[in-house]
Amino acid sequence: MNDTAPDIRKMAQTAKATTVQMARAACTQKNQALKEIIKNLKKNKDKILRANVQDITLAKANGMNEAMLERLSLENRLEGITRDVEQVVQLPDPIGEEYESRILPNQLHLARYRTPIGVLGIIYESRPNVTIDISALAIKSGNCALLRGGV
Repeated sequence: MNDTAPDIRKMAQTAKATTVQMARAACTQKNQALKEIIKNLKKNKDKILRANVQDITLAKANGMNEAMLERLSLENRLEGITRDVEQVVQLPDPIGEEYESRILPNQLHLARYRTPIGVLGIIYESRPNVTIDISALAIKSGNCALLRGGV
């Protein structure tokens, strides 16, 4: 592994160590984290779009096809991404929600509840909006995520 490559093992260990905190986070805490993402997307809009233009320029120079370049572009999409995170804030907290229940023949009440998974490992294609989408959903569901965007 070269010196600039992320240490995936260390990242996974850090994420795993954080899972208990994420799982126990109150809905208000998770929503506040999501609101910080929204605030930073809005605050850094110009910087994000400039970096995206640089990414597209580099991708063109490396021969990326038009369909992939279109997926990579954030032009006219950043407000939509921000609105998507705002919609996640409005969702009810899924943690602890009972989604199935039955009484067994011995009168024992058996129920299934939504709980966090822990650490999600996600590999996805080169769509920068997916980074925010997955992050928002992981936060809302009380999970940690290791993201690997592809090209």
